[in-house]
Amino acid sequence: MARPWEADASSELRRRLGRSALELGDTTASPSCPDIWELSNGDIAIIGRDLTESYRGRLPAGVSIARDERLVVIPRKMLVAAKPDIPDA
Repeated sequence: MARPWEADASSELRRRLGRSALELGDTTASPSCPDIWELSNGDIAIIGRDLTESYRGRLPAGVSIARDERLVVIPRKMLVAAKPDIPDA
């Protein structure tokens, strides 16, 4: 059965949503920084710490992680900073 939505790996990173991890004080200019990006097709890319295995055994009812998915965590202030850049619809 086909999924109703599938990620498009050909989409390009179009614009950062919010501020960079360096601007927010969550990194020291290393290449391993959390980030939020809008893709050229409108989807959102999240760069964060892969905590899939840490959370897999304690997901709430109705929540699942497919084999080709990862649960990533970013700093709260990063999402808050991105709020003005996220459209309402």
